[in-house]
Amino acid sequence: MDLAALDRELLRAHARGDTEALVHLYTRAGEERERAQDIDAACFYLTHAFVFALEAGAPEADNLNKRLYERGRAHRLTF
Repeated sequence: MDLAALDRELLRAHARGDTEALVHLYTRAGEERERAQDIDAACFYLTHAFVFALEAGAPEADNLNKRLYERGRAHRLTF
């Protein structure tokens, strides 16, 4: 999926209040930016995924926190 399409999906998920989709889509956007070697953008998206995962109590929160910690963008939390 191209980034413009991914952005549209993110906007639709926000409009629906679909937290599960937001975790997935922000993670996917972060991974796309990682592949492009744009770590700042990747961490921006992964941080959003992490916040929505925390809000939803989603199991992905732990892995997202670990990924951000490994990039120096977060403290490591224990879940």
